Amino acid sequence: MQKRIIECVPNFSEGRNLETIKQITDVIEAAKGVKLLDVDPGEATNRTVVTFVGEPEAVCDTAVAAIKRATELIDMRHHKGAHPRMGACDVCPLIPVSGITLEECAELARALAKRIAEEVNVPTYCYEAAAFKPERRNLAVCRAGEYEALPEKMMDQGCKPDFGARPYDEGVARTGATAVGARDFLVAVNYNLNTTSTRRANAIAFDVREKGRPMREGNPIVGKIMKDENGNTIMKPGTLKACKAIGWFIEEYGIAQVSMNMTNLSVTPLHVAFDEVCRAAEARGVRVTGAEIVGLVPKSALVDAGRHFLRKQNRSTGLPERELVRIAIESMGLGNLKPFNPDEKVVEYILEADEQKGVKKLVDMTCTGFAEETASESPAPGGGSISAYMGALAAALGTMVANLSSHKAGWDERWEYFSDWADNGMAVMNELLYLVDEDTAAFNKIMDVFGMPKSTDEEKAARAAAMEEATLYATQVPLRTMKAAYRAFDVVRAMAEEGNPNSVSDAGVGALAARSAVMGACLNVKINAAGLKDRTVADALVKEAEEIQAAAQRAEAEILAVVESKIK
Repeated sequence: MQKRIIECVPNFSEGRNLETIKQITDVIEAAKGVKLLDVDPGEATNRTVVTFVGEPEAVCDTAVAAIKRATELIDMRHHKGAHPRMGACDVCPLIPVSGITLEECAELARALAKRIAEEVNVPTYCYEAAAFKPERRNLAVCRAGEYEALPEKMMDQGCKPDFGARPYDEGVARTGATAVGARDFLVAVNYNLNTTSTRRANAIAFDVREKGRPMREGNPIVGKIMKDENGNTIMKPGTLKACKAIGWFIEEYGIAQVSMNMTNLSVTPLHVAFDEVCRAAEARGVRVTGAEIVGLVPKSALVDAGRHFLRKQNRSTGLPERELVRIAIESMGLGNLKPFNPDEKVVEYILEADEQKGVKKLVDMTCTGFAEETASESPAPGGGSISAYMGALAAALGTMVANLSSHKAGWDERWEYFSDWADNGMAVMNELLYLVDEDTAAFNKIMDVFGMPKSTDEEKAARAAAMEEATLYATQVPLRTMKAAYRAFDVVRAMAEEGNPNSVSDAGVGALAARSAVMGACLNVKINAAGLKDRTVADALVKEAEEIQAAAQRAEAEILAVVESKIK
């Protein structure tokens, strides 16, 4: 199950007083559910760019707290710096990383802007994807005149903030205003070239960047630059949308690079840009020898790239996520100049490492460790986690047969059919692996209720309500396991019928494992549903579970009949 993760990049109007900056970032570091990734102060700009990530609610709560602290420490009446600014927290964009869309981030940004105005008493503008007015998508429009223009803008009908508009007062004079927005994740990537020529690197950059290059009369290199009737330079657009690029020479490496900012990966994915820069370089007699990602990258960018390069080879993409990331790293030469460690460069992996400190997950154990943990006198993990793991193994077997079939000699024209099934199997497997630990977590929720006080009538009522909620969840989780495990039948059935005949027995074992997973989880649904006070809900859950169980038994019999017919 994909976790919803967003990035927040507030820019605070203080880049010189390190103690002030630390007091602001301490608020972020102390917050639960977020991870501070970067603090980048600038003395000339007198501005610090802070980056942190986490789940949406935690990120927005932390943003409010950090901005509140900034307004207590920064007095805009005394601020001077080279960068445009209008508030103690000048801008605060939210950026989708995984499991969430830009549109959802825009809604979060509007709600955050409202909270900042109401809870911190700072006027706020909404910009980029969160803008209420088309012209305010441009941050420069919101920030026109900067801090000094706020006295006139605060109550002006066309210029006033979206939230917190009021007559200019001492509070606004101190805090200024904040622009809250939503934008796509920006990836900075440099493409390494086998040349030292900055001119050639620039030519490649102009070929691909969205802005392109000025059009010239006659000679495309030295001809006179063409202008329109208004005197503006006429540009010939490049081939990549949402990409900005220039060429430069890096003395440290002794090579030229095309340096690119990618502002919308959904418009131009990382692998598309890589291939296009390679094409443009080759057209000019230059080779791309690798790439360098500056800063962090969302996991999806590398996973999608790994799938892309496998598809170019007509190979199955139904592989574990880490393997897809490794293929992307190798294919684009991300470790060409220095080692590329995904655990230090991929946003989600950084978060996972932080969350897992001191946490023992069942799916991270060895097979022996998992078995021994199950055999211990602790009641969890139990049948629910084992059922989920059996289901994961069922999906894994179907995926294995799909991958073997995709690469079978003589079946080259069918590789994509089997690759699609492998992708399907991986999705089912990953969901069931998540449910291995979630089933134990559901059991622990019930155990936590037993620790609640029950002295007063109010405490008893709260405890009873918490127990009903925890029991309901403990019933729903194995039902989710049943539904996911049942989907494994689709994969093993297809592989039994059409997969590599040498692996048909593996598909059969997959069917047996899927049936066992469904039936085992069904027992957990029933025993947990028995503890629910709401019998209408309990009966409905049990009825649904029994229907899935009956269907699983039929599916297993049908698949085994196919398997037996092929191995005789």
